[in-house]
Amino acid sequence: MEVADGVRAVMPLIQRDLPPTVTVVQANDLSVFIDRSIKAVYTTVAEAVVLVALVVFVFLRTLRASFIPLVTIPVSLIGSFALIALAGFTVNTLTLLALVLAIGLVVDDAIVVLENIFRHIEEGMTPFQAALKGVREISFAVVAMTLTLAAVFAPLAFTPGRTGRLFGEFALTLAGAVLVSGFVALTLTPMLCSKLLRHNARPTFFDRGMEALLVRLTELYTRALRFTLRVRWAVVAVMLASGGASWWLFTTAKSELSPMEDRGVIFMPVRAPDGATLQYTARYLDLIEQITAQYPEFDRRFMFQGGGQVSTGAAVMRTVDWEERKRSTIELARDLLPKVGNLPGVSVFPVTPPSLGQGFRERSINFVVVSGDSYENMARVAQRFVAEMQANPGIVQPDIDLQLNKPEIFMDVDRQRAADMGVSVEAVARAVETMLGSRVVTRYKRDAEQYDVMVQTGAAGRVTPDDIERIFVRGRNDTMVPLSSLVKVRESVSPRELNHFNQRRSVTITANLAPNYSLGEALKFMDETALKVLPAGYATELNGVSREFRASSGSLGVVFVLALMFIFLVLSAQFESFVDPFVILLSVPLSMVGALAAMRLTGGTLNVFSQIGLITLVGLITKHGILIVEFSNQLRQQGRTIMEAVVEAASLRLRPILMTTGAMVLGALPLALSSGAGAESRQQIGWVIVGGMSFGTLLTVFVVPTIYSLFARKGVPGEIVTPEEPGTAAPPHAATGAAD
Repeated sequence: MEVADGVRAVMPLIQRDLPPTVTVVQANDLSVFIDRSIKAVYTTVAEAVVLVALVVFVFLRTLRASFIPLVTIPVSLIGSFALIALAGFTVNTLTLLALVLAIGLVVDDAIVVLENIFRHIEEGMTPFQAALKGVREISFAVVAMTLTLAAVFAPLAFTPGRTGRLFGEFALTLAGAVLVSGFVALTLTPMLCSKLLRHNARPTFFDRGMEALLVRLTELYTRALRFTLRVRWAVVAVMLASGGASWWLFTTAKSELSPMEDRGVIFMPVRAPDGATLQYTARYLDLIEQITAQYPEFDRRFMFQGGGQVSTGAAVMRTVDWEERKRSTIELARDLLPKVGNLPGVSVFPVTPPSLGQGFRERSINFVVVSGDSYENMARVAQRFVAEMQANPGIVQPDIDLQLNKPEIFMDVDRQRAADMGVSVEAVARAVETMLGSRVVTRYKRDAEQYDVMVQTGAAGRVTPDDIERIFVRGRNDTMVPLSSLVKVRESVSPRELNHFNQRRSVTITANLAPNYSLGEALKFMDETALKVLPAGYATELNGVSREFRASSGSLGVVFVLALMFIFLVLSAQFESFVDPFVILLSVPLSMVGALAAMRLTGGTLNVFSQIGLITLVGLITKHGILIVEFSNQLRQQGRTIMEAVVEAASLRLRPILMTTGAMVLGALPLALSSGAGAESRQQIGWVIVGGMSFGTLLTVFVVPTIYSLFARKGVPGEIVTPEEPGTAAPPHAATGAAD
């Protein structure tokens, strides 16, 4: 952004020094997308704050109480920015995306503490006493939830490759915000509660109605929970079915590296046949300009020729702002494809820039065939491969980099005849080089300007190979000898370039993807085709976007497993048990089915953004289980049976669970419904969080108590056990839970 601002600032100075007839126009500016996407994220932050504040107010019904968790947001965000600066990160779309999610996360701990303190005040305690007792009861759960959520992102920060470097910033930013919010929830929030909260002696109509609704909802939930505890194995069956559904949705979901983003620009590489002239290529660029001029969405079109060869060029079309058009660049590229792709005599395909910083010319499929065979045989094998790809409607414009059609002209010099004529082979080569390629023979000055004097045959005399034979060289006795008497000219073709990959001969096959055909499906098809087409001695590799996709898919799967292991170890250390973390983590498949279903219904795919959302969801959904299990253990320490403890704990923790879920869902909703620059990536994370938290919470509040009643340990540290009198039997449902 600083570089772009500097260029804009210096442009008037450059224009001032140019002749009046020369005007500098900005053809493209990639910083526009960054600027617009960051502004869009700032807007999303504001929307999330408003929605979270609304959730808190609806549940607590007082502005005083609503103010307390909202204070957590700026404090946590300021702390996060301090950590960003300390780590050397920048304010970019990924760190800001982490902060958007953090808005829903950072209020969770404060809400849990606030709700517990508020409940004690409503029961008649003074605010100061309620703050002390409330935070003492809930501090263990807050620490457990904070460390659990931070532990989820620890493996993500060490993911290898380019995606690991990108999402390391996302993970550490979000983990930092969560740690700051946990500290704030245990220090600032209780203090504010003791000063600001008051017992409401005169509730308003809204207050009474909302309280009656919440009481009624809690009663209905308690009855439903008691019923599910009587049919516990049916609940277990539902949990197993959810796990199976999650696995089916995950394995059948379309996958890609990242969603295609509307970056406000379309790039069209143009390649004419080898040997094409400047005029030939320029004529097709003019045709492309005429075609793109029919689109009102483009505010500027930039065509350039060259870039290594005169037979290549490119067209860059930049669109108007996102709010001023109805069609995205992806839709525009699809509409342009048949119009420019069918131009005879030239290869053209529109490309929208990849999302994670790959080059403009990067195509989705980048499949490399390697072998020790000859290039001629490899070219034939590659052509058979391309023929199979052309039969697949999901693959568009397949191409190979091994082209055996570069035109060459060979001159065979009759050395004996040339010697007889007194003409050296060097003279023949120098004459051809000078007349066809030009040579600077001298320079002259005029009006303080220096000019090169070049010798070359006129354009009409260097058109066909026959023109070579019309060149004359000086022979013996200064006689002029035509080359037609000394050389034989023959035409041939050769490879344009001979490529290697990992020190082996290679052919790279590239292609674009049709709409609704994912990169995962395409690479699966390519692997199957390779087994069918490639002979023995041939192997395949991936490069570019395809290689990054395959690497990120494997690494994020490992990260997901590591995240579960980290959570399990952190909870085991805190609960001093292996059973309680197991009970809590059984809620994860319940959230996955909601997240994956929401992703599929909204047209999303499994990509680095949605997978980051799934990993985040693991930490979020376990917070509900921590609240229920930890409070159940507290009640059992007071002498309650397992059944009594889990029912009472789940009922008392229903409100904070609903509040934190509402805050997280509504905090992520602006992401799911976002529009403008970079919206495609934000929507992927948003819908995963919204779907996973909504459906996962609905099932978690029933499944976790059920699993706890089945597998809870027989005793908890500090449990009160009533001593039995001699000759009396233990009552049913004793505190040890043996009867259960």
